[in-house]
Amino acid sequence: MTEKPAILIIDDEQAHADVLAEALSQTGGETIAVYDAKNAIELLSSKRIDVVITDLNLHDDKINGIDILKTAKEQNPDSEVVLITAYSSIDTCKEAMRCGAFDYLVKPIDIDQLRAMTEKALKKFLAASASANRKNGFKFDGVVGESPSMQSIIAVLKRVAPTNITVLIEGESGTGKELLAQAIHNNSPRKNNAFKPLNCAGLTESLLESELFGHAKGSFTGATEARKGLFEVADKGTLFLDEIGDMPLTMQAKLLRVLEDGIVVPVGSNKSTVVDVRVISATNHDLTNLVEQGKFRQDLYFRIKGVSVTVPTLRDRTEDIKQLVDYFLAQAAVELGKPKKGISDNALNILKSFNWPGNIRQLRNCIRTMAVMSDSETLDVKDIPAEINRTRQLAGQVTGKVSLNDLEKQAIIDTLAKVQNNREKAAKLLGIGERTLYRKIKEYNIQ
Repeated sequence: MTEKPAILIIDDEQAHADVLAEALSQTGGETIAVYDAKNAIELLSSKRIDVVITDLNLHDDKINGIDILKTAKEQNPDSEVVLITAYSSIDTCKEAMRCGAFDYLVKPIDIDQLRAMTEKALKKFLAASASANRKNGFKFDGVVGESPSMQSIIAVLKRVAPTNITVLIEGESGTGKELLAQAIHNNSPRKNNAFKPLNCAGLTESLLESELFGHAKGSFTGATEARKGLFEVADKGTLFLDEIGDMPLTMQAKLLRVLEDGIVVPVGSNKSTVVDVRVISATNHDLTNLVEQGKFRQDLYFRIKGVSVTVPTLRDRTEDIKQLVDYFLAQAAVELGKPKKGISDNALNILKSFNWPGNIRQLRNCIRTMAVMSDSETLDVKDIPAEINRTRQLAGQVTGKVSLNDLEKQAIIDTLAKVQNNREKAAKLLGIGERTLYRKIKEYNIQ
């Protein structure tokens, strides 16, 4: 089951702390009440706490709310801290906010106001913690994954982000190529300037030329005014060319010229403009094959492929599914304005076993649908969209493409799901001993 965010309430008046903990239990987090400053410090050092609600004055000669704030931030930089204070200490709380506190409340506490503030703090924490790859000053919003393949890609991004080198991102549709491009931009010296994406697929040559280079007034029917192209709009910033493999050959030549000399001439104009734009490209095609077929210019290929990374499919990084599901559930909670939902182990195992032809985009839509349609706090097998189960079952029936081990693993997962993870019942249904089932669960790493 997905772990709930932990909310710590610190107040030396036990009855008051318990009342606050009970009130905040409705926000979707695990509430913990502590009545002693020293115990609070010890808990912060031993357990991950995500949101802290603490009285500023804890009647301790050595520890106050500011010390709690500092300890919480040291242990978990993404944690959010709300201070409770009397009117006489408001200036102190304002100073605490400059040190990283989320907000403060003045006594007497309005429970509804506290609950609303805590929910906001939870949303901020979830959004921040979803930026899972924040190391050495780099922040990769939405780039989620601890698998070796994703970590190697992140290592490459860290190296290339501070430079101006062109980057080519290859991978199937839905694998998150634009997120990687955005991450490169956000961690580059260009981050305060524009990031402009353009999908080259399906655009005619004339429309693509106008989008990239702009046009002069009257240059074609409907051009009632001059318009800057994305190269000019993204000056000093980054231009992301998605599905560059679908760009017409004549446009490839024009793009190459701009990449080489940095000069843009709008359609129907003689006036040139010098631009400074970093180009990141992406494709779901094998560009080397397109070059061999004469469908993609070799010189442009070498120009855009300063550094290249290949994003793995979701089926090749199933170890990241749990983290991705948690991230999408956090997103859904923010979108819906409701507490974050959890997910059962049985449901998670089914999601891990699915092939995900639409990759991360398909998983995100699946989780969003489940979160919207389910009234339960914990998503379960019954909440998985019918088409996911149906496609999964059909795939298992295809002979010659599924190994016996895969079929056996899937049978165990399905049976455990049917009996709510009761291993004794599952063993009977499968016709094997419990010891054999336990060994198979461990062998196939079934959670």
